[in-house]
Amino acid sequence: MADTLGNIQRRRFLHQPGIVLKTVVLTLLVLLILLPLARTVLFTLQPDVIGAWTDVLTGRLSTNLFYKPLGNTLIIGAVVASGCVFLGGFLAWLVVMTDVPYRRLIGVMATLPFMIPSFAAALAWGSLFRNDRVGGQIGWLQGMGLQIPDWLAWGLVPTLIVLTLHYFSLAFTIIAAALATVNSDLVEAAQIAGAKGHRLLTGIILPVTTPALVAAGSLCFAGAVSNFATPALLGLPVRMQTLSTRLFGMIEVGQVGRGYVIGILLVLISGVVLWAGNRIVSGRRSYATITGKGGRAKRFNLRGARWPLFALAMIPLFASTVVPVIVLIASSLAPSSADLFSGWTSHYWIGESDPSFAQGIPGIAHNADIVRALMVTLALGLSVALTGMMIGLLASYTTARFREGWMSAAITQISFLPLLVPGIAFGAAYIVYLGAPIGPFPALYGTFALLVIAGTAYLLPFSVQTGRAVIQQVGGELEESARLTGAGFFRRLMAITVPLAVRGLAAGGILIFVKIVRDLSLVVLLFTPTMPVLSVLAYRYASEGFAQFANAITVVILAISIAATLIANRLQTKSQPWLKD
Repeated sequence: MADTLGNIQRRRFLHQPGIVLKTVVLTLLVLLILLPLARTVLFTLQPDVIGAWTDVLTGRLSTNLFYKPLGNTLIIGAVVASGCVFLGGFLAWLVVMTDVPYRRLIGVMATLPFMIPSFAAALAWGSLFRNDRVGGQIGWLQGMGLQIPDWLAWGLVPTLIVLTLHYFSLAFTIIAAALATVNSDLVEAAQIAGAKGHRLLTGIILPVTTPALVAAGSLCFAGAVSNFATPALLGLPVRMQTLSTRLFGMIEVGQVGRGYVIGILLVLISGVVLWAGNRIVSGRRSYATITGKGGRAKRFNLRGARWPLFALAMIPLFASTVVPVIVLIASSLAPSSADLFSGWTSHYWIGESDPSFAQGIPGIAHNADIVRALMVTLALGLSVALTGMMIGLLASYTTARFREGWMSAAITQISFLPLLVPGIAFGAAYIVYLGAPIGPFPALYGTFALLVIAGTAYLLPFSVQTGRAVIQQVGGELEESARLTGAGFFRRLMAITVPLAVRGLAAGGILIFVKIVRDLSLVVLLFTPTMPVLSVLAYRYASEGFAQFANAITVVILAISIAATLIANRLQTKSQPWLKD
């Protein structure tokens, strides 16, 4: 009888709608996301490794291992988050709520910095402001005779500036979307009561957009504390450590236990900040700004301040977009950063090996290592885009078509978990997970497969979000009709869903391609000489003093990223006609 009841329960379980698909997707997500993180924690609890927790938190070296880097990390996170909210909020207010000239130009330029790798801006900063404190080449400004102080060339201040100019576009996007929903009734009522512009801003607009401000600040904080490239390029030469650079350094010198402990603590810090931001946002839901009546409020009339505010807005926009690109291109042609705009040479691009020039390193076109890295990077981008979109489409299809049950909720939560994990900590987790043999499966460290699997898992939140948008475009009645005719799941997916949403899928895949091509923090620990990628190669050249080669490689990454982004935008515009003018 018990066996019969057990069989009945199993049959009922297996006959639940979508249960097989849910099981497959949930298993994939557990293997890709949960197990790497769990194995990292378990690794640090082994008897011969558990002492790393004491070393990092309470040992005699804990100040240098953890607490000083923690202090720098928190300062960077707090200052960058505040600066991004202020700058992004100011630009969003100008674009959405004022009559500032060229609003569309400001809006487009304000979204570009986040598409440019942070290490590109850091390299450009070095080409301009580098002084002779750590030896090697000096920057253009000191080459012109200006004495650049150490605090402006290296360390905390340039790191804060570069990261703020990189992440403010994220805050701009979030805050602008919130400002666009501000109910006109609120503003018009205050105007009738005689409130002036500054009173409207501080009394109505800021309070009702508080959730967006908090969300933008928490995301920028999490991004800044987990960033590796900028503090590594601008801080490590003067021994300024953050948790991300300390994690990298520990694993580089073989102290993996301490490195993994620091990685776990970094994940906890990022997770707590994002959780706190979500709690604050969820607690402010009483600020309803969209109702069934009312239209868009009239824009604030800036009067004589229109052009001064436009000029003020263009300063950070040019500094974060135009200037880095110009400097990187010029530096890839100049024999020395001290003389940035004269004596240009094409050697760093097409020159052959010459012992009397650049220590015999050939230009990009003749450099076998760089050419191989380009091929590996392109293959990695295409592979991660393909695998990421396949898994993302399956996960989003499952949660959209079969919403009931704990498995759907678990799929949703797990698929977005990588957002809480800094890239360098995620890379470290995959070294623990797949860096050693597992049963009959060989170690994958140093292989292309490890890069693809780690990249796919890390970018799953973006692929799931894209897949969700695709599924929403296809009516469920189409698949239901096909199911009634006997078409199976994969037949319905490939014959209906994918063809109808192919442009959206392609656009999402291209954006994932761009993210992995320009990523450094995830792949910096997975890099090996036999499996190089462009971003890490650029970082290595910069660290070794070959700034021109680093900048030339970065220009190649920028060209690939910009071209792919333009293609994605083109596809999205064609698939969504409302995006056209």
